[in-house]
Amino acid sequence: MAVRHRLIKVSPQTVWTVLADGSRYAEWVPGTSESRPLRGQWPQEGSSITYMVRLGPARLTNETVVRRCEEGSVLELEAQAGPLGTARIAIELRRWGEHCLVIVDEHPLQGPGGLLHNVGAEAVIQLRHRAMLHRLARVCEAEAGERHEPGAKAAAGTGRPEGGHA
Repeated sequence: MAVRHRLIKVSPQTVWTVLADGSRYAEWVPGTSESRPLRGQWPQEGSSITYMVRLGPARLTNETVVRRCEEGSVLELEAQAGPLGTARIAIELRRWGEHCLVIVDEHPLQGPGGLLHNVGAEAVIQLRHRAMLHRLARVCEAEAGERHEPGAKAAAGTGRPEGGHA
């Protein structure tokens, strides 16, 4: 089970605004492009988005379904990766002073991804989460900067990645 966290120097509401817009999924999830709503009203439970994943010359269309949503604080997703199976991705937002601590917890649910899950796969997921949280921070800090949220300019201007592992 891969767990990673990052302090994003914006309010939890700003982070939630980005997560709650299914059309912005490809902005913060590495390897995805062209996300758009598929079913329901994202991020309500049962709603889904579709997006393209590019692996070299191959292009795969995948779907992510919301399995649990507590508005403003918890978003649990099931990413369906075709023949590779599915994965549970839980995103938790915690107020940390005036900022937001984002915790991502991912593990395979079904298919070969679960059977082949090992320390090497865990390391790859950790690298992916690091990139994902970096991208999410960049998107959220840009969003906050446009709205002149306190702390957003200072965070966006450091150029230093923040984050950690749990």
